[in-house]
Amino acid sequence: MAKKITANELKQIIRIGEEKLHSLGDGLYLQIKGGSNVFIFRYMINGKAKKKGLQAYNSVTNTLADARARAIKLKAKVKNGIDPKEEEQLESLEKQKRLKELSKARKLEDATFERIALETIDAKKHRWTSKTTADQWESSLRQYAFPVIGNLPVSEVDTDHVYEILKPIWYTKTETADRVRRRIEAVLSRAKTLKLRTGENPALWRDHLSNLFDSPKAAKDARAPEENRHHPSLPYEQLPAFMTQLRGMDGMGARALEICVLHANRTSEVLGAKWDEIDLNTRVWTIPAIRMKKKIAHTIPLTDQAVALLSTLNEHKISEYVFPNISNGKHLSQAGMSSVLKRMQKIESWQDELGRDISTHGFRTTFRTYIANETAFNGEIAEFALSHKLKDKAQAAYQQGNLLSKRRVMMQHYSDYAYGESEKKVIQLRAHASI
Repeated sequence: MAKKITANELKQIIRIGEEKLHSLGDGLYLQIKGGSNVFIFRYMINGKAKKKGLQAYNSVTNTLADARARAIKLKAKVKNGIDPKEEEQLESLEKQKRLKELSKARKLEDATFERIALETIDAKKHRWTSKTTADQWESSLRQYAFPVIGNLPVSEVDTDHVYEILKPIWYTKTETADRVRRRIEAVLSRAKTLKLRTGENPALWRDHLSNLFDSPKAAKDARAPEENRHHPSLPYEQLPAFMTQLRGMDGMGARALEICVLHANRTSEVLGAKWDEIDLNTRVWTIPAIRMKKKIAHTIPLTDQAVALLSTLNEHKISEYVFPNISNGKHLSQAGMSSVLKRMQKIESWQDELGRDISTHGFRTTFRTYIANETAFNGEIAEFALSHKLKDKAQAAYQQGNLLSKRRVMMQHYSDYAYGESEKKVIQLRAHASI
């Protein structure tokens, strides 16, 4: 049996400093090397010699007595067939596992619905044609979803929460409720992909929430008669009178509304129009796919009246945008055209057949109704002008052209009607100081 070295003898060994492995008894050794003095426990297990470090010698915090006490405990483990080195490695792995689980738990706790929702909006911005879409997403979620689940980890959001959000508005604000549901579904789908939640999406409609609510269409149908479900539109019989008043309105918003009416555009298509999309020589306006609702480029034949108006605007061009917002250097906002309508309403009441104030989007219905009721133009051409997808799949598959020449005749006919027979070919636009 190796001699047990005393504390004084250990000090003598350290003072001499001979670099080698010094036996201290009880399987304990002192490794002197490169100016360091480290305790080591040596042992045999399963016929293999192994060693385990017991930290460096310290006269206060790691004395010979401290090291020997640990070595004696380790000897007892070895005697019972336990390998101290392997035990240490297993403990280290277990500690790493616990730390990883703790980190994951903290990550899940920090991943609140509000935070992931804002990240989802930010990630989707690049694919939206209108910058107001992001504002609408955030506004609706802040108003309806965040008060219920905003501070809740996405991993804990369940069907009860979604039901609590949607129930108060499903039958009173059906369109809004459906949009909120879709947005919640998108946020939770992203969370699942990021491994922040598991299981089915509680905002899923098919075979899930469809068991709790009527479909959006059924809910709206139950709430209002069919004729009330569309955007309020101006009866086409009143269009010439409306255009006469509109041409007398000052401002860029009024000019944008003129173009919107003449070509039955969506408001975002007109507001975001750029001069490089418009060729006044060939009288064609090509809206790139990125700005279209269906993500398909749309070519529009410009009418005589539109070319005259755009030529005047081009003479006073100050921006890449056709309808710029002088205050911020961007294009007009959604309020640009709606504010014109509000001003016109104060002069004369412009309402649909149900007595509702008309909307900008409603002029698309005005156009479609006029073409259907008062002309012999093919309905397919009118749908193409509205950039609608043809419902007949076979017809859509065979329709390879853009019907530009036919649409040019139709749109000119409509433009002539809108401006009145007396001004069919040439429209004299007075230059507005505010253009």
